[in-house]
Amino acid sequence: MSEQSITIPPTTLAAAAPANPPARPAAARTKLLLEGPVFATLLRLAAPNILNLLAFVGVITFDGFFLGRIGTDALAGASLAFPWIMLVLQTTNSGMGAGVSSAVARALGAGKREKADELAFHAFLLALALAAIFSTVMLLAAPFIFGWMGGRDRMLLDALSYANVAFGGAICITVLNLLGNAVRGTGNMSLHAGVLVGCVVAHIALTPVLIFGYGPFPALGPAGAGWGLVIPFGVGSLIMIGYLRSSRSIVRLNFYGVAPRWALFADILKVGVPGLINTSITNLSVVVLTGIAGQFGPETAIGYAMGARLEYIMQPIAFGFGTAIVAMVGTNWGAQQYGRAHRIAWTGAVTVALLCGTLGLIVAVRPGIWLGLFSSDAEVARLGATYLRIVGPVYVCFGLGLGLFFVCQGFGRGFAAMMANAVRLLVSAGAGLAAVYWLGLGVTGLFAAIAAGFCIYAALTALAVVRISPPTTPV
Repeated sequence: MSEQSITIPPTTLAAAAPANPPARPAAARTKLLLEGPVFATLLRLAAPNILNLLAFVGVITFDGFFLGRIGTDALAGASLAFPWIMLVLQTTNSGMGAGVSSAVARALGAGKREKADELAFHAFLLALALAAIFSTVMLLAAPFIFGWMGGRDRMLLDALSYANVAFGGAICITVLNLLGNAVRGTGNMSLHAGVLVGCVVAHIALTPVLIFGYGPFPALGPAGAGWGLVIPFGVGSLIMIGYLRSSRSIVRLNFYGVAPRWALFADILKVGVPGLINTSITNLSVVVLTGIAGQFGPETAIGYAMGARLEYIMQPIAFGFGTAIVAMVGTNWGAQQYGRAHRIAWTGAVTVALLCGTLGLIVAVRPGIWLGLFSSDAEVARLGATYLRIVGPVYVCFGLGLGLFFVCQGFGRGFAAMMANAVRLLVSAGAGLAAVYWLGLGVTGLFAAIAAGFCIYAALTALAVVRISPPTTPV
């Protein structure tokens, strides 16, 4: 057969082979994570999460604002319940949620699209399990925990009224946050942030109506704040499920033909469990330190709690960049671009530290800017200002520790960061108790111990990241 006899005309080739299809969204987004300028890409991915920051600010600020209008008992009761409600929000958003993001990012970075789809289904199952655990434990234990934290009489009743509704509807929070993090693992930061903002806007609109009553709506008191949280998050969960089931999503949530596999749970849990415990420790530290401060009286407990609420602002700041850090580090680590992954890690962590440090210096100089939002009580304001003047200047260390926590999750190594935070809690609580009961330094000594804990946290997380080296086999 001659060469000429097998020649195919160009027009036939054009008809037989379709033009190259446009790059799929996943390919374009993954390429950005793997090749885009580090700082510019970090800012681009983090920008939508500014909305997430505003959402958490809304929950933190407006609940205290509205409940403070009922009276001191309602505000103090909310201060008892609030760290535990934030525990549910944050362990599923930046704890176990980051485990989902990291696993999905590493799967996509390695080109394993089907595995990423299955991880979304496993994230849904984990959301159901976490909701069952949170609801059961907290509904049963809250009366004892709040009592230990200083809740008495009307204060305790208001705390339980608020908390029981929020904990009873924990499934709305867990589903929204874990599935939202599956989307974040693809590099899409906008969707979850947008849904969260919508939920919080609805929360701010609903909460005063449900607390104080309006028209046909009866006044529910502190329970109204709980319903104002649960209802919008329930709607947000349905939106997230609908998106992941649609053709627009890079990662697909399939309920049929997918069997639970321990290997996929383990891929999430090896990052998610240390992350969940780490976030739990962060919230537990506020609970423990509120209990210690409460030994000086309710004004001291409220003053500390109002000052420490600022730390709940810094955590969303860290989360805004942290989700981008997890996606970028995880994708590059999965693609074996280890040097670039480390550059992203330190760029992101230093950025978070500078932002938190700046905010800390502002409130250290002008504490009334923050404390005036919650209470007009002079003694509460004095004690809160004392806390912010001592701890505010070292919030740069808290920010560095938070940023490096997300770095460890992106690398798929969360245990060391978790242990660093546990040491922080032990130092803050242990040294605080020593300062109060052995050295007689009072609340000033307690607040200084908390500041020392933040410094140790930054040093230990930095050491953990420095010691991370490329795996001997591909991730």
